[in-house]
Amino acid sequence: NNILKGSVSHNIVNNNASEIIFDTKELEIEKVELENGVKAEFNLTEEDPILGKGLVVKITPETKKVTIHYKTSPTSEAVQWLNPQQTAGKTKPFLFTQGEAILTRSWIPCQDSPGNKITYTASITVPEGLTAVMSAKSIPEKADGRFNFKMEQPIPSYLIALAIGDLQYRSLGERSGVYAEPSMIDACVYEFQDIENMITAAEELYGDYAWEQYDVIVLPPSFPFGGMENPRLTFATPTIIAGDRSLTSLIAHELAHSWSGNLATNSTWDDFWLNEGFTVYFERRITEALYGRDYSEMLALLGYQDLKQSVGELDKKDTHLKLELEGRNPDDGMTDIAYEKGYFMLRLIEETVGREEFDAYLKQYFTDFKFKNLTTEEFVTYINEKLPQTKEMNLNDWIYGPGLPANCPEVVSNKFKLVDEAHNHKPNDFASVEGLNPEKWTTHEWLHYIRGIDVESWEKNGLYEIADEAFGFTNSGNAEIAAAWFEKSILGGYEAVNPKLEEFLINVGRRKFLTPLYKALLEADKATLANDIYVKARPNYHFVSTSTMDDLLGYKG
Repeated sequence: NNILKGSVSHNIVNNNASEIIFDTKELEIEKVELENGVKAEFNLTEEDPILGKGLVVKITPETKKVTIHYKTSPTSEAVQWLNPQQTAGKTKPFLFTQGEAILTRSWIPCQDSPGNKITYTASITVPEGLTAVMSAKSIPEKADGRFNFKMEQPIPSYLIALAIGDLQYRSLGERSGVYAEPSMIDACVYEFQDIENMITAAEELYGDYAWEQYDVIVLPPSFPFGGMENPRLTFATPTIIAGDRSLTSLIAHELAHSWSGNLATNSTWDDFWLNEGFTVYFERRITEALYGRDYSEMLALLGYQDLKQSVGELDKKDTHLKLELEGRNPDDGMTDIAYEKGYFMLRLIEETVGREEFDAYLKQYFTDFKFKNLTTEEFVTYINEKLPQTKEMNLNDWIYGPGLPANCPEVVSNKFKLVDEAHNHKPNDFASVEGLNPEKWTTHEWLHYIRGIDVESWEKNGLYEIADEAFGFTNSGNAEIAAAWFEKSILGGYEAVNPKLEEFLINVGRRKFLTPLYKALLEADKATLANDIYVKARPNYHFVSTSTMDDLLGYKG
């Protein structure tokens, strides 16, 4: 029936209160009890389209525990139910949740704010042959079909996560491993061989890993994000399984969240950049430590390209680091601004005060805000105290001002300079050009090459066909390369990609890919094709993706 049914018990700090309010959305509340099974009076507030309904429970000043019996709706925004055909194995169903930003309330009645950190235990009963995993420590029990969990460190509710499916587990080292469907497990193990090295590199930078175990679960392709940093269990898209370990910087990003975001957390969604800007900075420091400066600078330059595009497309107020999301869905703030503008501000601070001093600051920052929350204003006060040089840096221009300030650090990539040279030659002439060796290019170099395609020139000179014959872009098994190529092909009228484009859009639910591809179809006056594909693809997408695509395409059902 696509329903989760059970109860949640909240142990509360009672401030002499007569009522307590929980967030809910599309939940059926069956009954509410206080200690010793005493029935409690409750009511639901009028529904807000974004926030759902408040569950108002009458309590006494002595109440220390509130238990809510409830069941979810089949249309719960956090929970995606997949039939067997939507999985890799095609034989068993799958379920996963996605709580960020405010969707946990659609499967657990809770106080669904990033500023409220909690510990939790859970007991999940599932049908025979399925395995449940959560963002918590697994507690073994002999009962068939029941899985128990305990999260001892305080986390915000958006990090409570559940997945259920036909899963296998493989260890990757002393404190890491991977879950995946059986048909994918070998490929995932190969792809994630550097995870233990990433943990070591991260600890050498900014202190001990605080969560004991770091596992990754590779979900079905409908997962709407690249990754989600659920503590102890990163959720990851299968689109990073490229076969050559070229896209695992995403894992470095989610691992970095174990410090920035999961330890030191934004108090409100207006402060979202405190999670993501720090994490992008940390991710690039991890990749630099493991793969060298050339590698991390390619990532930084691709990020800068994304940032420039976002600054050009967004309303000015949405290009501030400190957001104003009152009355809006906080998901609106999850743009490249938080990630890349945040990164470049932190990089500017590093370049101004020196890397050694900035590293010492960050290590202290993660210690001082461990398992705590902070606002943007608290960050400014803290950094001005610890690094007085920042008082003269006009950080307010970055935080409260639009666009990119003039003192944005410049990224130079020698590898990308060679790629830029490639645009002066036809794709089938590369072999005759000294210094051009695309056989050794990384995914990042190919992305830079594809992004640099001049659509009009390529269409006029028939270069799409030539490049496709030379490099096989349309049939690439690398999702990043395929998506970038599809976008340029749509805009250049290269219709040979259409069958593969449709297959990609139907099978991949990652919003990062969907948004630019559907936008390109609209820009190329192919709205009919976009909508025809979307009708087929929409059942495979999570709510996070459909909410964006519905608006983009004007979908009414």
